[in-house]
Amino acid sequence: MCQTFLPFVLSAAIATLLLAACSPERGAPVKTETDETATATADSAEPVPADRAPPSLPEPGEAGDTPVSNAPDGSDDQANFSGYGEVKFGTAVADMAKAWGGELQEMGKGENASCYFMAPAWVKNSAEFNFMIVDGKFVRFGTESARFLAPGGGKVGMTSAQIQSLYPGRIEQQPHNYTDGKYLRIMDAATGNALLFETDGTGNVTEWRVGQPPQVDYVEGCS
Repeated sequence: MCQTFLPFVLSAAIATLLLAACSPERGAPVKTETDETATATADSAEPVPADRAPPSLPEPGEAGDTPVSNAPDGSDDQANFSGYGEVKFGTAVADMAKAWGGELQEMGKGENASCYFMAPAWVKNSAEFNFMIVDGKFVRFGTESARFLAPGGGKVGMTSAQIQSLYPGRIEQQPHNYTDGKYLRIMDAATGNALLFETDGTGNVTEWRVGQPPQVDYVEGCS
């Protein structure tokens, strides 16, 4: 009987050893179908286009920290009784370009350095839009263009009746020196400065200006 049982025991032991040799080592990761699918998905994923990627926050000192000007060169609705936008009456010539927010050019200076005009670089002639300079300081601005709005909403092309409706009870009317039109003058009590519209013989506004007395009343440029 022992002789019959011994081969059976040996066969079982050999089978056990062979099974252990073919099994994975203890602690080794077993790759599953789920892991293979995830790896394939990650490898095949397309990069996110730059225009769809979330914006990155600017680092300190980069463009995101730089304030944007609210009064760019060319804005046409900044007229007030204190000046034009950030260009205030009394501003020195050296500081005007920075306050305006763009390049300025001298116009009509000639030999008279005490009184002349400056204008934005895009202006072709001073009648379009100008700043008057007297003794090195900004004292008046004016225009013959319908593009710009005067304080209170008046502009070139309006009728005398329209101006009267915009500034009721505030207009001092005087005859024009050279035409059958009028000078319509509006004084600002808060600043002591004035707005002056010029009209032609048909009663239409041909130009206007805002400035400090006496320069605001000059009818021939600097006189």
